[in-house]
Amino acid sequence: VGADSRVGILMERSLDMIAGVLGILKAGAAYIPLDPTYPIERLSFVLEDAGVSVLLTQLSLANLLPSSELQQVYVDSDEIARESADNPVAVTTSDNVSYIIYTSGSTGTPKGVQLTHGALTNLLHGMREQIPLKEQDVVLALTTFSFDIASFELHFPLTIGACLEVASRDVAVDPRGLAEALDVSGVTLMQATPVTWRMLLDAGWRGNERLKMLTAGEPLTPDLADRLLANGGSLWNLYGPTETTIYSTGLQIQGHVSIGRPVANTRIYLLDPQMQPVPIGIAGEMYIGGEGLARGYINRPDLTAEKFIPDPFGDTPGARLYKTGDAARYLPDGQIDFINRIDRQIKLRGFRIELGEIESVLRQHTGVKQCVVVLREDSGDKRLIAYVVVEDHALIDRYELRSYLMERLPEYMVPSRFVELAELPLTPNGKVNQRALPAPDVHDGEEHENFVAPRTAVEEIVAGIWSDVLQLDRVSVKENFFMLGGHSLLVTQVISRVREVFKIELPVRSMFEAATVAEFAERVEKERQAETDQPAPFVPHEPDAALPLSFAQQRLWFLDQLAPGNSFYNMPAALRMTGTLDHAALEHCLNEIVRRQESLRTSFMAVEGKPRQVIAGELTASLPVTDLSTLVAAEQAEQIRQWADTEAKQPFDLSQAPLVRARLLKLRDDEHVLLFTMHHIISDGWSLGVLVNEVAEIYSAIITGNEIRLPHLKVQYADYAIWQRKWFEGAKFEEQLAYWRRELQDVPTLQLPGDHRRAAVQTFAGASHNFTFTTRLTEQVKELSRRNGATLYMTLLAAFDVLLARYTGQEDIVVGSPIANRTQKEVEGLIGFFVNTLVMRTDVSGNPSFRDVIGRVREVALDAYAHQDMPFEKLVEELEPERDLSRQPLFQAMFAVQNAPLRPLELPNLTISPMQLETTTTRFDLELTIWETEEGRLTGEFRCSSDVFDVATIERMAGHLEMLLENVVDQPAQSIWSVPLLTAHEEQQLLVEWNDTEANRAVQPASVTRWFEQQVERTPA
Repeated sequence: VGADSRVGILMERSLDMIAGVLGILKAGAAYIPLDPTYPIERLSFVLEDAGVSVLLTQLSLANLLPSSELQQVYVDSDEIARESADNPVAVTTSDNVSYIIYTSGSTGTPKGVQLTHGALTNLLHGMREQIPLKEQDVVLALTTFSFDIASFELHFPLTIGACLEVASRDVAVDPRGLAEALDVSGVTLMQATPVTWRMLLDAGWRGNERLKMLTAGEPLTPDLADRLLANGGSLWNLYGPTETTIYSTGLQIQGHVSIGRPVANTRIYLLDPQMQPVPIGIAGEMYIGGEGLARGYINRPDLTAEKFIPDPFGDTPGARLYKTGDAARYLPDGQIDFINRIDRQIKLRGFRIELGEIESVLRQHTGVKQCVVVLREDSGDKRLIAYVVVEDHALIDRYELRSYLMERLPEYMVPSRFVELAELPLTPNGKVNQRALPAPDVHDGEEHENFVAPRTAVEEIVAGIWSDVLQLDRVSVKENFFMLGGHSLLVTQVISRVREVFKIELPVRSMFEAATVAEFAERVEKERQAETDQPAPFVPHEPDAALPLSFAQQRLWFLDQLAPGNSFYNMPAALRMTGTLDHAALEHCLNEIVRRQESLRTSFMAVEGKPRQVIAGELTASLPVTDLSTLVAAEQAEQIRQWADTEAKQPFDLSQAPLVRARLLKLRDDEHVLLFTMHHIISDGWSLGVLVNEVAEIYSAIITGNEIRLPHLKVQYADYAIWQRKWFEGAKFEEQLAYWRRELQDVPTLQLPGDHRRAAVQTFAGASHNFTFTTRLTEQVKELSRRNGATLYMTLLAAFDVLLARYTGQEDIVVGSPIANRTQKEVEGLIGFFVNTLVMRTDVSGNPSFRDVIGRVREVALDAYAHQDMPFEKLVEELEPERDLSRQPLFQAMFAVQNAPLRPLELPNLTISPMQLETTTTRFDLELTIWETEEGRLTGEFRCSSDVFDVATIERMAGHLEMLLENVVDQPAQSIWSVPLLTAHEEQQLLVEWNDTEANRAVQPASVTRWFEQQVERTPA
């Protein structure tokens, strides 16, 4: 490339990106930064408009842009490493363009601002006078590369010799991660928008005295300046449009907040409409001249002439002024006070946005007749709101409009709300009267905008079922079930209720194929016309009937006979109760639940050689209290742990009811811990939620003297056991068994590389490691699921399958997965052992992409859901796998997504919150459980068999799972065998060991040897 040629940079934030920038500048070319998160249409426009001849990118982004004749150079490829290391002769002059930044354009397309080397070096030298930076300083770069401030963050420290640290996208948007980076990395200078600084402070960041804080991009408010300075350090407020090379004025804030004085070789004029200077204290439009001015807008001579006007006050021929559109005034001491914009350009979270560009793109939608976009601030929250008048008879909704804009604009330019109006309010002179635009209805949630009411009786019933299951007051017939928060567990409830109401049998798959009320109702209508086999109804058992065990209960009963007195199948739980607690009312509450739920009065005995359920007519449960109120907090915590451990490990005698016990620990008069322990033979995870909800409802009714409003239980668990036995006498059983025989033929053993030689007999000893993904990664995984027509569970299972495949080298991955198995509405409110285990067998052969694996998992899961009535215990009995006392049959790894973790419950004068208990047992080599926190982040627990793994191994495994997801959320088309798993630290460790041990090369497979050699080639000595 030659001088003034243009090179696009499409990269993630990395050292490769910095090397690319410096290389382009050394070659005399101009770089055009491109954000990989931007829509393809926008990236393509910039490449064409700028006349880019070469695109510098990374291998991971190779397929992001559509194929074209554009030359692409991969900065992280082997070809780069083989290029000459000779220092080329610099041919750059100060008049050459150094970079082109594209900003929002009022006419509907972005405009490219051309900045020269002379303007950039002038700014960098000027900032040295403003901000004292030394070689010992550490600068943290946060800004998205496609914004001009990123150029300052990159070049300023490097020209001085200071250290530059580039923050990842996750760190930049995560206040806690950013605070940690500031403290741990020894950062001494950071530039950020006021929004980011406020976010940091609100997250509890306390600052430090050595930090130089720079703020720009939006006006700095006095209250934020005071908060920042109160945390120590020094603060600078900077101002400047992209057209004048990043910063034009600056001030170290020590009192009044202003934008300061011009930086070196910059001239500021405040002029009235007649282009005359205004007096001190009077507002005028700001015009900027001097060495920092851009060359102009690329391919836009008309706009350049409009914004860059001849300088009427300068003596230099050809001198120009940039018309900023900002109103400001001079203070008596010569500082400049920023006032506001005088046009429709806005700043939102530091992003420069022309509202006209959003409107122009929105008007191109065929269904939009008129529109206006405004920035509203309601309750302190600034949001873009689009007001739309649609064409006659046009049917469009916010999903359609949002998707349309997301394909054409950066995410930050897409309005958060769309309000449909019959017409736009106008002023007498015909302009939009923005003051008359209505505020979005705060009581009409996002899911209710553009609400379309049910049009038929079937749609109305289906919408009502969805509303109940999703806990919404209403659902539009055009709403997508999964975009409203639906998941597989809720799908099962919907199918159950549709079966009850319409007397039809629909497969779970139908919800994925028809995800809106309108589409699903159409399926229901068609199915009602066809005859289907109906499952037999539940029939309450006779009082003196011989009650069989369910298949799941029968397996646990036999295991207990083989090893009596064990606690492997105890299910402990703990609830923290804060507030005024009535012990007698709570004990009464527990006994009322025992009365309601027969399973809590059930014991198990052998009658004529067969195990039977024995249900006590009456049974009283006690609630002993242990007083810990005299202990200090640390001692209380230890006692809670010890009591929980003792209760969890105390075995049950299955022949003696109740198989549930409770203990209350008193910490203070207003704080208690309730410990529950139930045997798995009478309960499961869903049952714990039923128990907690019944405690809340019954206790509240007792305290307030109201009637208990829980519905009467028409059937009990024993009725389910009888129904299940009868169900297996029919053709359904043979149909399901045939499916599972085909699915699990020649099922392989998962050969996970362990840290210890496997014990001959499994001891069930376990260890665990917890982890949490960032909010950004959580949202990316959800978006990946939506894009690929999968549930969150399916995407995460695909990731787990790939991780296991990479660890074992196997292409046939078998994982167990629990399912609630409450497919009939009658059993949703029962405490009992309903949970079933499905075997998910995924084929990852043929070098598939991660997207391919998601598709394969989706098919496997939907087929498994359709055959979920086969009890796992019965399946093992029928398949008769080879017995191995050192591991579980059929699968050795378990995976679960908890879609509905327990939430705090508010009772009269009392709050009940679930507590996490440590468990030290596991029945599998490896278990992975993932759930979503109240803060909206995915968190999980890896649990392993201590007979096989060390805790350090599953800690690394959690890191590899996160790296896997980080690398596939943006590039799901890449091969699962090439997705990077190792962290940077692990790679460096391996390379060091590889270089130190020549013998390693002789014993490793050729593929491993090639990988290490490539890493060594890429890694500086």
